[in-house]
Amino acid sequence: MRAIGVDLGSVRIGVALAPADASVAVPYEVLERSGERARDHRALAGMVAEVGAEVVVVGLPTSLDGSEGPAAVGARAEADEIAAALDVPVVLHDERYTTVTAERILAEQGVRGPDRRKVIDKVAAAVILQSWLDSRG
Repeated sequence: MRAIGVDLGSVRIGVALAPADASVAVPYEVLERSGERARDHRALAGMVAEVGAEVVVVGLPTSLDGSEGPAAVGARAEADEIAAALDVPVVLHDERYTTVTAERILAEQGVRGPDRRKVIDKVAAAVILQSWLDSRG
């Protein structure tokens, strides 16, 4: 199943891709927020169509204890808006530790400073998507 992973941020949206013939998520693109959610969601819908994704996995920022705070409520609301703009299912997946994991991956690869900020969101999206893929067995 071809899937897209999404890491929703206030400034950028990270996007990752898992091709249909692979079980590995790869960073795909960083979408800079336009200031208009509907425009951002249309851009995301364009990516979904472009790659032929069959599902979109959106990171759900739960607290360390698994509870849902304001960030999770906001992510759920935006995921619902994204789902309304797409013809494919949108699922939520726990994103605890994804940014930390993405930071570690980039540090191990020697990516520093401004270069890291350019890609961290799509790497975090890949971590979310990989976790979702792994959870499916």
